[in-house]
Amino acid sequence: MRRFIKSTGFKVFLAVIAVILAGSITAVFTNSNTAPQTSVAGTFFGPLQRFSSYLAHNVADFSLNFKSSASLLKEKEELEARIDELSERLVDYDRAKYTLELYEEFLGVKEENPSFKFVAAPVVGRDPLDYFVNLTLGKGSLHGVKVNDPVIYGKNLVGVVVSVMPTQSKVSTLLNPDFNVGAYETGTREGGFVTSDLTLSPLGYCKLPGLEKSTAISPGSLVVTSGIGGIYPRDIIIGKVVDIANDSDDISSYALIEPAVSFSQLSDVFIIVDFAGDGAQVSGAVE
Repeated sequence: MRRFIKSTGFKVFLAVIAVILAGSITAVFTNSNTAPQTSVAGTFFGPLQRFSSYLAHNVADFSLNFKSSASLLKEKEELEARIDELSERLVDYDRAKYTLELYEEFLGVKEENPSFKFVAAPVVGRDPLDYFVNLTLGKGSLHGVKVNDPVIYGKNLVGVVVSVMPTQSKVSTLLNPDFNVGAYETGTREGGFVTSDLTLSPLGYCKLPGLEKSTAISPGSLVVTSGIGGIYPRDIIIGKVVDIANDSDDISSYALIEPAVSFSQLSDVFIIVDFAGDGAQVSGAVE
């Protein structure tokens, strides 16, 4: 008997009885109509039930949010794919528009100069530290390009081919001090040749030197090729006069010229591989 009283089972039994009595007393003092066993059960299992309900609710919310996130992710991926597609179309449109504008401009040159034969060439290389902005073009001797072929952009002069490889060619631009071209100003018809120097080239200018001090050339006037020398066709636009200055080397003046082409921005040009008078030595004053 003593061994039973000391056993764990008997102690558990007493603990259960104590809990039931405590629940009964609590029910009496609170005037509760709930049975003691129910109150005790509620005391033990109420928090567990509330926690279970909370857990179930949050699991449902998590499932909904998970589904919503998956749906949003799918929509995001679809929108990104659509944006990529539209971006590609925009690039294609811009490229087609640029090509159309480029060829429309050159078509105008061709209509005005039916003897011109062109080779379209992309600019494939330039040295950003080169003040002279010499260019490398993606066309060469295999495409009919030769040394001394003029290079233009629209109606504007870019420079001249100075070396040729099978699939590439090098171009010296108007900013190179070694470059010179017969030219005249369209208003006064005063002529000479256009070149640049180590001072003007880094500033993006060239000049028409050898003018009289009393020259009638004024800022804003246009300078074009004269055709003298047979390398360049006549009346290709070189640039606009921005100033008249005295030459420090002699008593003459020169016209400071801003080229009509932004050489650093060129991406495509046309090489004139043949024209009426190509190679002819034209002499005499500009008419």
